[in-house]
Amino acid sequence: MVNLEKSAWISKLSSSPLGVIWIAVSENGLAAIEIHPEKDRIIKQLDKMGFKRIIEDAERVSPICKQILDYLTGKRRTFDLDIDWSSMGHFQQNALKATLAIPFGKTATYQDIAQQINAPRAARAVGRAEATNPIPLVIPCHRVIGADGKLHGYGGGKGIETKAWLLQLEKGG
Repeated sequence: MVNLEKSAWISKLSSSPLGVIWIAVSENGLAAIEIHPEKDRIIKQLDKMGFKRIIEDAERVSPICKQILDYLTGKRRTFDLDIDWSSMGHFQQNALKATLAIPFGKTATYQDIAQQINAPRAARAVGRAEATNPIPLVIPCHRVIGADGKLHGYGGGKGIETKAWLLQLEKGG
């Protein structure tokens, strides 16, 4: 009998410049990142995403933890890993794939993303897709800014302060 329950393996990155970061992987790749010290947050997020078996396994998640720590300490500009897109809807996947293509150190507006995915009137929907990005840092929603050039919303860590810190990190300082 085949077990059809979606499984995720999680681990905690304890010592990052952003504090505790929880990382989850599935059979298909990186599934979620939660910049928060409480394990319950990633468990709830994974449950909403349809993962019913959640197992702590530092060894399985270790290569991704290393890449994320290297990025946060300025040693890495890009990630070399698979992403599990299976829990995202079509529109969110399109928006986040366009976000993933924003180069290190650059920014784009919500409107830019909407235009790139052939939905020019959907800047607000792009904002919602970014706000519910399950894989911040790797899918760099911090690089998406308002048409006014200002920082708008960020759900990870300390919110806008974290978004500003990440953009400053990418500017080299």
